[in-house]
Amino acid sequence: MKAGFVNIFGRPNAGKSTLLNLLMGEKLAIVSSKVQTTRHRIKGILTENDFQIIFSDTPGIIEPRYKLHEKMMHAVKASLEDADLALLLVDVNDDRDACNEIFSSLNLKVPAIVVINKIDTVGRKKTSEALSFFGAQNYCKRCIALSALSSQYKEQLLKMILEFLPDGEKYYEGDEITDLSTRFFVAELIREKIYELYEEEIPYQTTVVVQEYKEKATLIKIRAEIIVQRETQKAIVLGARGKMIKKLGVAAREEIEKFVQQKVFLELFVKVREKWRDNETYLKEYGYV
Repeated sequence: MKAGFVNIFGRPNAGKSTLLNLLMGEKLAIVSSKVQTTRHRIKGILTENDFQIIFSDTPGIIEPRYKLHEKMMHAVKASLEDADLALLLVDVNDDRDACNEIFSSLNLKVPAIVVINKIDTVGRKKTSEALSFFGAQNYCKRCIALSALSSQYKEQLLKMILEFLPDGEKYYEGDEITDLSTRFFVAELIREKIYELYEEEIPYQTTVVVQEYKEKATLIKIRAEIIVQRETQKAIVLGARGKMIKKLGVAAREEIEKFVQQKVFLELFVKVREKWRDNETYLKEYGYV
């Protein structure tokens, strides 16, 4: 059987998380129109009778400005080291030379498939130009254009991926689809709703920590903390008379219930931790290692 690690790289907002969800047929990575949504390396395990592919969604490649950014780029580096195949994802609307520079700087030691994404937003001419440009690069072994919002080219891409994977035994037994905990995904789903409901710096200066996750007979009780950097941000998250955090709680609870397939009682609290994004102790406590 074919078995290997396929890691997804690209600039922020290229659609890496959407592509992972498409390939897995499950929502594993949160999605937002805002950039820099993904902060962790998220693995998806796709197992069929004749193959097992371990996909990794990685943070968008950026120039680090905080220790948090450094941790995110460490996740990218780790993904480079254990990949059998790289998927280099490009937004068809992005600057091709800038993307090429990033991909060249990765110094890949494994084959790469360049995936041109969001072709539903442009005409055939621009898609064809992008395919020609990236198909001519030394790091590119195959090139495909698609929209990660549609499953139209999913099977074609999977066939391309399997061409480059080695023969071997499964890395994971059973029917698990990820190596991450339910707590992790609960925190991510709450954070996804923060990206949807709040503007400006709030999504980027918050993180979510699940402090309690208890499975009871009729429901799951979850207590989570939303970490912000300033008291003014806490006031924004709460909203006038707690209106916004109630709205956040309802939206997050609905998504979590879909994910765990059970009724959920969700409690949200807001805590201020000054400059947490640059504090090694806080970052370790919040799971950014």
